[in-house]
This record gives sequence, structure tokens and C-alpha cells, in this order.
Amino acid sequence: MSHAPLRAPSLRRRLACIVYELLILAALVFVATMPFVAVFGDATQGWTRHALQGWIVAVCGVYYVTFWTRGGQTLPMKTWRMRVVRPDGSAIDTRQAVQRYGFAVLGLAAFGLGFLWALVDRDRQFLHDRLAGTIVADTRDETSREDQRLSAR
Repeated sequence: MSHAPLRAPSLRRRLACIVYELLILAALVFVATMPFVAVFGDATQGWTRHALQGWIVAVCGVYYVTFWTRGGQTLPMKTWRMRVVRPDGSAIDTRQAVQRYGFAVLGLAAFGLGFLWALVDRDRQFLHDRLAGTIVADTRDETSREDQRLSAR
């Protein structure tokens, strides 16, 4: 079976996916914060503030790494039909997922420059994808091929 070259989703679709992802993350952060505050109390200052920030970054990392290594998609990515893969279309491994997440956090901390990179990238990929050796691929073609295969039965 021959595969068409992987295409990147439009920046508009990626932005819509990011907005949806932020809603999921807001809920995740809310749920993850509750047990932390129950154990440590006030987390608005001192060491507990920094510990809570680290906890949130770690929880979000587990969320992303888990989904990216088990199917390559978070729920928003499924909705908007995109997947994180290697350039050859194969699934990414845990190392690549952790690198992608770490580079994304750094790119976000650098005033979002890692995400803005997609505006100048020849393939519309984020900087963290370039650095981790991953790409975000449009899966609408995969769905069409799968529908065609099923209807041929």
C-alpha cells in the first residue's frame, strides 16, 4: 500500500486545536491542583508555589506523553484530525514525546517563540517538532483512505 506524503494541517486548524486543548488543560490543572492544595495547603507563595508549578508541568507532561505515544493524538487532535508522528509517518516513542513536550514548554516560556516558528517554517511545523524529530500530520487523508477500504469490502 502506498502512502501519500504527509501534509501539515493548516495553521487555522492548529490554532483551533490549541484553543480546544487549552480547555482540556484548564480542567486537568484544576483537578491536579486540588490534591496538592489538600496536602500542602496554601500554594500562593514560597516553596509551595514553585512546587505546585512543577507539579502542574509534570501532570501536563504525563497527559501529553501518554496520548502522543498511544495513538499520537489527544482528544482535540482527534477532533481536528491531526496526529503527532515521525517524518516517515510511524508512531513516536516515549523519548521523542518527552523531548517534544520539554521543547514545547521552553518555546512557550520564551514568549511563545517556539509556536510562532510555524509562521516561518517551510512545512508549518512548530520549533519543538523540528527539535524532537516529529511532525504534526493532517489525518483527513487517512480517514478517507480507511473509508474507501471499508466500503470496498
